[in-house]
Amino acid sequence: MIGKRALQWGILMTIAVSVFLLSRCDNSSVKTQPENAQVTYLNHNDTVKYVGIETCKQCHYSIYETFVRTGMGSSFGHADTSKSIADIDGESLLRDLHRNLNYHPHWVNDSLVLTEFRLSGSDTTYKRNETIDYVVGSGQHTNSHMIYRNNYLFQTPFTWYAQKGMLDLPPGFEDGRNTRFKRLIGLECTSCHNAMPTGFEKGSINKYAKVPSAIDCERCHGPGEIHVKRMMAGEFVDTAKEIDYSIVNIKKLPVDLQFEACQRCHLQGNAVVAEGKSFFDFKPGMKLNAVMDVYLPRYSNAEDEFIMASHIDRFKQSECFIHSDNQFNCTTCHNPHISVKHTNISNFNATCANCHKAAPKHECTEEISALQAADFNCVSCHMPQSGSTDIPHVSVHDHKIKVPQKKVDTSGIKEFLGLVAINNPKPTDRSKALGYLQQYERFDAKPYYLDSARFFLNRMGTQEENPSLWVTYYFLKNYYSDIQNLVNKVGVNAMLARLNTMSYDNADAWTAYRIGESFRESGQETSLKFYSKAIELAPYVPDFMNKKATALAGVGQLDEAVTLFKKLLKEQPQHEEALNNLGYTYLQMGNITLAGLNFDKALAVDPDYLQAWLNKASLLIMQENFAEAKKALKEVLRLNPNHERALQAMAYLNQQS
Repeated sequence: MIGKRALQWGILMTIAVSVFLLSRCDNSSVKTQPENAQVTYLNHNDTVKYVGIETCKQCHYSIYETFVRTGMGSSFGHADTSKSIADIDGESLLRDLHRNLNYHPHWVNDSLVLTEFRLSGSDTTYKRNETIDYVVGSGQHTNSHMIYRNNYLFQTPFTWYAQKGMLDLPPGFEDGRNTRFKRLIGLECTSCHNAMPTGFEKGSINKYAKVPSAIDCERCHGPGEIHVKRMMAGEFVDTAKEIDYSIVNIKKLPVDLQFEACQRCHLQGNAVVAEGKSFFDFKPGMKLNAVMDVYLPRYSNAEDEFIMASHIDRFKQSECFIHSDNQFNCTTCHNPHISVKHTNISNFNATCANCHKAAPKHECTEEISALQAADFNCVSCHMPQSGSTDIPHVSVHDHKIKVPQKKVDTSGIKEFLGLVAINNPKPTDRSKALGYLQQYERFDAKPYYLDSARFFLNRMGTQEENPSLWVTYYFLKNYYSDIQNLVNKVGVNAMLARLNTMSYDNADAWTAYRIGESFRESGQETSLKFYSKAIELAPYVPDFMNKKATALAGVGQLDEAVTLFKKLLKEQPQHEEALNNLGYTYLQMGNITLAGLNFDKALAVDPDYLQAWLNKASLLIMQENFAEAKKALKEVLRLNPNHERALQAMAYLNQQS
């Protein structure tokens, strides 16, 4: 924490030293360090603190003024009329036809509110209001929307697509996959879309003590505490002659490390974090593969397909880059301090002209008339705009610079070739095994991913040497008996002892949870031990508490189950599974009033929660309230017309009337 007097002194010093600092901040006359040089920056030490953009702007105000208008500088912010670019009014409506839900975003004074509702004819049968807390995205492509409840961050089911000026569901919510208000926004998301540190709570998936507002200076320059202290103490470095190792200047890095800084977030994919590392551990000036390997699937006959943030992957496939001796990189075309929207297209074309001479054609084989019609815009042909495969309604420039080719129909002949670690030519077997496991679990549940994972697992040694990885593999295969055999071979107590690390990725907690699930039916005592271990290591993952509480109720420990359900619901009051399970536990205890109350709370959160409707119907039948029971059963049959228990119950009720 910088003292008030020191900060005031630093502000006064701005007048005296800002010219000195700024005139050398981006001076490219200093030689960069050679490629593959060993670089040690003082702010790489984990003890160095982040100071925030407001501190940086005291000496770098002109850069601050332009940067906050860039896509990075406006990547995240509070949901108010100054941040949102969504063109919505009292009539704005978004429909999810798959789930028969409607969404009405609207302003209430300066607050953005999303109303989720369902109609039956002209009657509103369900309604839920949520005030939006944060907007993600600068508005160049999209605005997505987050809610922050009890310090837990979730994505909501509406996005504004700026290029087409339309509302639609977010990526991954379409085609019946709408998770409504339940998509967890974890560290991997916020560590690229926001400032560092993110305020993330270890032992959670999506809990944040605080949420910063937008990517800031220290994402690209590293934590600034040492640099600020030195500047305040008058310890200046003439950066025209030497490198200031208290802060990272991207332009002074070796070219290969310049790429590393950019590809931390502009190389989106399946990120496999190195053992003992987290998304917090990468700092500019480091090799990315020291912290993570980023995998992308490769397919035959899919050369033109790419995902949104695949800029580095595509760019490195360009002949322009391949033949540049690593001198052509991101900052050749992009000034990260200035918005691309405020960069004239001629600036980008000038980069092409630097290598391709003989204006105005610059060695282009296109007819001069066509070039004139395109205003000699190299980018429009050689980096055409097209849609990404992961985000709808968005077009971006393909960063694979190439000579335009005729489109070839490749439908029906696309074949998976394998996962490739884009930032690491020699990933370990552990990394590759995890890459395939994660690809199956998070992106695309194709059986061949698990086959490949097993191949690399077998190369790593015995199952007893790598039990957590094998537990993950068996769990994804639903081979629960194999998990039980492995745990029994290692020993239950020995396995519990090995699972002892509380981490940002909750790796040991997830292993404990998966083991608990595997013993749930055949070994309740063992199951409870591993659920308890999962909660110990990840106390802010409510689903772990829900599983243990349900298991406690299953073995008759009803009071203990109720206590744990209540603890969970204090963390997340709208956890519908916990509400339903608490209701069922109260039903077992004979407390019909509290049972019905919690079933209704669960259905207020999710009107399509089949098990809650079924439990409510059972309760109403017990109360001999047959008319209301029929209504509840109709909801079950709406969700599953062939539900056997509901059909039997409905037949019974029809006989009673």
